[in-house]
Amino acid sequence: MKTGFWQVTFAILRKDMLAEIRSRELLSVMGLFALLSVLIFSFALEMDREARETAISGVIWVTVAFASIIGLNRSMSSEREQGSFDALLLAPVDRSALFLGKFLGNFVVVLLVGLILLPLGTLLYNITLITPWVLVILVLGIFGISTTGTLLAAMTAQTRARDALLSIAMLPIVLPVLLASVRATTSIISGDPTDLWISWPQILLVMDVIYMVLCFFTFGFIIEE
Repeated sequence: MKTGFWQVTFAILRKDMLAEIRSRELLSVMGLFALLSVLIFSFALEMDREARETAISGVIWVTVAFASIIGLNRSMSSEREQGSFDALLLAPVDRSALFLGKFLGNFVVVLLVGLILLPLGTLLYNITLITPWVLVILVLGIFGISTTGTLLAAMTAQTRARDALLSIAMLPIVLPVLLASVRATTSIISGDPTDLWISWPQILLVMDVIYMVLCFFTFGFIIEE
């Protein structure tokens, strides 16, 4: 008899959150990477305010993308090394619930890193990044990145070159999400009229739905291979 779908989903989410609260491994590694990345770009663009205003959205989203790759790799590889993921696959539970639980855990961790980046970027670049619309774009962009990243991390976790392979496989797929997020964030920070950029969050929402549906229904088939 299978355990209930949402019971499995929230049990996996709870397990991942408790493990992260106890170890703080993912947040520490991802946060340190994000801090170093933003600092390096800040020093490189220190003398040119116009360049900072143009580049800040790209800096934020490149940092989020690579920080998420680091977190996804460590999260899924630790599951494989400890054998917990294999145990979950042997259990009589819905594979889609496994995906949704892992996705929610990854989404929360990456979102926390993104939320840390905004005040940090505001302080270092002297540009206001904490606005309601920037937060909306952050949530939509990280949603798309985490959805695809969770599926691909599960696929590459057992390979020897999983660190490099996840980057190679993931970045081309999430590129449309990154481009839309950068364009929307740049327009919002620059104070452009809403009519000029409102289509970008709509595009992000559509891509998020497409990615979620595809990953949700294909996870069970892919993970069995």
